[in-house]
Amino acid sequence: MREILAHGDGATRLDVLLSQDTLSRSQATRLIREGQASVSGRMVNQPSYRAKVGEEARLTIPEETESRNQPENIPLRIIFQDKALAVVDKPAGLVVHPAAGNPSGTLVNALLFHLDQLSGIGGEKRPGIVHRLDKDTSGLMLVAKNDRAHTALSQALARRQIEKHYLAVVAGILKHESGRMDGPIARSPKDRKRMAVAEGGREALTLWQMVRQDDKSALVIIRLVTGRTHQIRVHFSHAHHPVLGDPLYGFKGLPSAPRLMLHAWSLAFTHPFTNTRMVFTAPPEAIFKAPGESGLMAAKSRLCDIQK
Repeated sequence: MREILAHGDGATRLDVLLSQDTLSRSQATRLIREGQASVSGRMVNQPSYRAKVGEEARLTIPEETESRNQPENIPLRIIFQDKALAVVDKPAGLVVHPAAGNPSGTLVNALLFHLDQLSGIGGEKRPGIVHRLDKDTSGLMLVAKNDRAHTALSQALARRQIEKHYLAVVAGILKHESGRMDGPIARSPKDRKRMAVAEGGREALTLWQMVRQDDKSALVIIRLVTGRTHQIRVHFSHAHHPVLGDPLYGFKGLPSAPRLMLHAWSLAFTHPFTNTRMVFTAPPEAIFKAPGESGLMAAKSRLCDIQK
């Protein structure tokens, strides 16, 4: 067990005051709400509390405990791992986090089985999911193996320093070879399970480049600049080119598809501790009818020109 000690200034929120390089604000928030924080000896469980000038604030970080989730030998392709992080290729159909409806059989259960040298994420020995993929989206995910890595990678993600490229098969004939979509995204007022392009929503930017065009669909490579919920699916549906196989944002009369045709193909970031630039790719399933690595890299290069 260890403690973080800070002194109030009358203006800074408690969750900000008690977060440090090794502890993110969200982790501090959770611990405060769990009753692990005190100000001048009295417990405070409100993250927004502002300690007065001179008041001593303490946050207790419990000893690491074994995860409440159980390791499961679920087949999983580990692309890379070291002491700090791992890059995995998630198959389509695999839920990321355990929840009430699916307490087992998830990516987290698989990671607990396959990853070595897991340390604590917020006091619990579990993998730190840096960014998520929908259940039916396949491809690369970045996972932290300890608190320091999780904090550093989460901060890099927030600063848009983690570069993600996706492949999608979308419906229809595209009028242009490339483009950008920047409609703000918010929760749909008509259906709370859906997101929508809406005035007043959060900034969202999607860049895309056509890879091939067929009679009724196109394969595109996508640079996800922001990371809003369902962003790619929402933007392409709003443009009347929904991702094939999408039960939530698709239209009637679209070409059939065996699954959601969305794949996280490429992931690039700077290692938080070695400062090494790391780039990974994972080829999609054959049903995407994608060209080989060299063809996708050429399309990615054309896409990069859009960003300049």
